[in-house]
Amino acid sequence: MAFATGAPAGRPEPGHPASVVIIGAGQGGYQTAASLRDHGYRGRLVLIDAEDGLPYERPPLSKAYLRGETDEGRLWLRPVSYYARQSIELVAGSVTALDPAARTVRLADGPVFGYDHLVLATGAAPRTLAVPGAALRGVHTLRTARDAAALRSSLGAARHAVVVGAGFIGLEFAAAARRAGCEVTVVEALDRPLARVVSARTAGHFTRLHRREGSRLLFGQGVAALHGDERDRVTAVELADGTRLPADLVLAGIGVVPRTGLAAAAGLRVSGGIAVDSHLLTSDPHISAVGDCAAFPQVRSGNRLRLESVQNAVGHAETVAARLTGTARGYSELPWFWSDQFATTVQIAGLDEGHDTEVVLGDDPDAFSVLLFRAGELQAVESVNRPTDHLAARRLLDRGVVLNPVDAAAPGFTLRGHLASHRGGPAVPVG
Repeated sequence: MAFATGAPAGRPEPGHPASVVIIGAGQGGYQTAASLRDHGYRGRLVLIDAEDGLPYERPPLSKAYLRGETDEGRLWLRPVSYYARQSIELVAGSVTALDPAARTVRLADGPVFGYDHLVLATGAAPRTLAVPGAALRGVHTLRTARDAAALRSSLGAARHAVVVGAGFIGLEFAAAARRAGCEVTVVEALDRPLARVVSARTAGHFTRLHRREGSRLLFGQGVAALHGDERDRVTAVELADGTRLPADLVLAGIGVVPRTGLAAAAGLRVSGGIAVDSHLLTSDPHISAVGDCAAFPQVRSGNRLRLESVQNAVGHAETVAARLTGTARGYSELPWFWSDQFATTVQIAGLDEGHDTEVVLGDDPDAFSVLLFRAGELQAVESVNRPTDHLAARRLLDRGVVLNPVDAAAPGFTLRGHLASHRGGPAVPVG
């Protein structure tokens, strides 16, 4: 059912597709539609999503929304009037079939939409616990607004929260649960939090932070089973060593799986995600893929990877919109990420695909930056409560300014100063 439509946008420009259908109205799907209109696309534009509501921001779901600092209406990326004004058809429904030969998509309740170009923005699904008791009431994942609403309503009554997985989602939820007054235990199979995404120095900071705030962190531990009461509500988490943790709320924060089923069933290449080239084109020239579901060649390393971030989804969408309206360019944006936990913000510029040298800037254990080098080349910078370093690092990496570990370790070195010395201007302003 279409719940927001507008007057036809008009006849598309020569060379532009007559119609574009986008599957998925997360950040990537929404931004593709918005960017197409911004680039002057006037053909039919259909945005299909399984959630029956307006496109919304996801990062606040595990932060401000869980803490009760914002409501669902303030998460909307645009009000309903925007879609009518821009002639973007919002369609609520699940796509069950994709036919590349006929260039059609079919919804579960019957409607069929034809396209000249299709954009897959299908996102990713949270991994669920594969242990006995995983279906008990009180066991949650966190991906959608509905998930976040269920968790927020549960926090008020919960006494013992167990978080399985110490990634960003798990730790952000753990922080919100502690603020809500829960006793919190975080269970992680690896030897530290955020093990796959940050350095040991930064991971150590977050271990100390959460313990200082009263949470219990258990590393090197697996979950064997969940136990419940006669009402099928979770009461305990059993670890692999037999330990039982009391729990009336459990969050599985053990990562996500890209939604590639439609693409695979349609014969598109899938490899760690929906495989695309640097222009975000799939193996079918009439189909693109963007955001969390897309596995693309990283311009700096050449490795194919999949990134889960707003910045990546927006950049993908802009690249596709430009190509479909006549300006082809490869996606080459510098990755960057951020997370808020308690009063701490970590910001990451660049991508660490394996470093051999670290240089730490700052003497404050709660405010520092870690510079990660590989073979003498700067790969990424992790900044904890140092936003000026993050801004300078993004500009430095984006512009390819050379920095080696010896210079970075020199007394008095700053990223701002190094950037300024290589552009002949003043230091980066504090922002």
